[in-house]
Amino acid sequence: MFHCTRWAGLSSRANFFYAGAMSKAGRQGGGAAGGRVMSRHMRRWAGGVFVVLLVAVVLVGRMGWLGSVPGSDQQRYHGRVFAVVKVVDGDTLDLDVADAKSGKDTTRVRLWGVDTPETKHPRHGAMYFGAEASEFARRLALGKQVTVKLEPFEKSRGKYGRLLAYIHLPDGKILNEELLSGGYAYADERFRHVMKGRYLQLQKEAQREKRGLWREVRPEQWPEWYRKRHGR
Repeated sequence: MFHCTRWAGLSSRANFFYAGAMSKAGRQGGGAAGGRVMSRHMRRWAGGVFVVLLVAVVLVGRMGWLGSVPGSDQQRYHGRVFAVVKVVDGDTLDLDVADAKSGKDTTRVRLWGVDTPETKHPRHGAMYFGAEASEFARRLALGKQVTVKLEPFEKSRGKYGRLLAYIHLPDGKILNEELLSGGYAYADERFRHVMKGRYLQLQKEAQREKRGLWREVRPEQWPEWYRKRHGR
């Protein structure tokens, strides 16, 4: 209700402002040629301001400043602290909180913006550096109280219904970034997210320093999507 009321209020103010400006433009028009020119200018100006106000309202709503929709993932998870009860592999883990959407006792999280080598690939089996990535994530996150942050402008769930999130560790570091910096993950270029530029930069640094998998990985050991994008 708070969300809808604030949204309606801001939209009404934008409409009120636009209507007032248009009325003023009409009064100034007067019928003279100069007045008609002024009226057209006022209409353009008022219309532009109206569009800007509406865009601002949309952005504020997307950022969550008007409150979250009751029962949404933003309300249930964003900014909240949960224990990590299982590390499935380098980029997937389970939180100790029931998932209302799947009906399970825990919530499965897929880390935003990173792709670690598979440990049980359906066609290729275990991939190069998959075990190392899983152990690294396990060492940093398993049993820890972590803070969940969701993407502000994109969907909260992935293809398989997993929660897409950035995981902040107790020491303030971000698990997604630690995997990239250490050379345990690929910066996932397939999907938009606010940290994409930073994650690509972290990967470049790991490649330059030959950290983790970048020390000896061969092109044929890259994930299929990465090979397609990088021409090998």
